[in-house]
Amino acid sequence: MPNLTSQSKLVSAVLDGAFESPLWSTFLHQLQELTRAQYVTLIFRPPGRPLEETLHLFIGEATDKEVLENYYRPHSSMDFLAALEMEEGRVYSFRELYPPKNPALERFYNELVVPSGITACRMLRVMELSGISAWLTISRQTGDFGKEDNAILNLIAPILRGALRNFVALEQSRFSAAVTGDAMRRLHFGWAALDAQGVVVDHDPEAGRVFAQSRILSKGPGGRLEVHLPHLKAGIMGAIRDLANGKGRARAFTLCQEPWLDMLVMPATSNGMSANPRAAVIAYIHGDSWLTADRCDQLTELFSLTRSEAKLALALSRGMNIAGAAEHLEIKEATARKCTKQIYAKTGAAGLPDLVRIVMRSVLALTPRD
Repeated sequence: MPNLTSQSKLVSAVLDGAFESPLWSTFLHQLQELTRAQYVTLIFRPPGRPLEETLHLFIGEATDKEVLENYYRPHSSMDFLAALEMEEGRVYSFRELYPPKNPALERFYNELVVPSGITACRMLRVMELSGISAWLTISRQTGDFGKEDNAILNLIAPILRGALRNFVALEQSRFSAAVTGDAMRRLHFGWAALDAQGVVVDHDPEAGRVFAQSRILSKGPGGRLEVHLPHLKAGIMGAIRDLANGKGRARAFTLCQEPWLDMLVMPATSNGMSANPRAAVIAYIHGDSWLTADRCDQLTELFSLTRSEAKLALALSRGMNIAGAAEHLEIKEATARKCTKQIYAKTGAAGLPDLVRIVMRSVLALTPRD
């Protein structure tokens, strides 16, 4: 067995490997050095990845280019390893694995194992809780491995299993975050985390774009949120202070109508958007890169609305009530109510909340600006 320092370094390399590029490269190099192996491999398929994206992590110099190409052929190596039916967590020797007892595996054995000249190996399969397996192999062309090498793999097995579990969870979180982030971008939603004094301590790219381009919100000296609207500045900053101090409720503000920009401020939770401990408030910022006229054209095409109906539907979907929308559009409230009934009939909405849901969840919300 390696000394305690070497063991500690090896364990750390396994735990840190999911954050390296290439993955687990330090661990594979250290394992190769400790066991004096010519080749070290780690093979698994990350969650949700297609067959051709199987990860083949390899340390060593292949003597035959064709052998290496066969090794990296996903359908070959993954199917072969799975078919070996190895007991999870047990270290296997070359003689226990080769030649394979299953006749269906003879072709792969003859195309890869025999031409490689490998005569000694130790192989280990670990499986994390969701069912994903990883195969770790050390191999040589001459000389067998000993009890010390088996002990190293037995030491590594539970740690590799845990690291694989963490990697799977990390990949699933990354996928979920990517999908959510893409939806947020398509819907033109951004977020910014602020401290109790209104200083922006973190934000996503969409909010950063608003700060840089909107001329309504920006980051001032020291990162403090600047609101360039005198009639809203006091209300927004007051809401941030109140929420940071555990007072008041979430507040929504319409910042601009052409193009549309609004913001919702609410308390930051312990598992909120930002890991920054200074974050006390989250500001969700929503903007529309399309002009009102363009959105009305799209509503007209999507729901067969007239131009006046489209203008009213857009105003209602942006949070105005019927009276407020009538005033905004400079029409009589009675006219707006009659027009609203026609909009409900054409869109299939059961009422105002349903209309907002239909409009905001339609493909209109996902339409990118060229």
